[in-house]
Amino acid sequence: MFFVLFGVRTKDQLVDNRVQTCEVCGWAAPQARLARTSKFTLFFIPLFPVSPTRYFLRCGHCMALRPARAAYV
Repeated sequence: MFFVLFGVRTKDQLVDNRVQTCEVCGWAAPQARLARTSKFTLFFIPLFPVSPTRYFLRCGHCMALRPARAAYV
């Protein structure tokens, strides 16, 4: 009997931190810039990306996650 385990894994990686005003809560708090990558996996080994890397900002105060504008990337 042979099993093939495959899927997609999404991983966030911290790029940097900036102090700026959050668009959601309005506080001047550290904004973590995250790079999110999705990769195809075979037997839990990531092989190749299935979508382009997307960038997000996470507020250190309210923890809101929102897409980063092109100016922040």
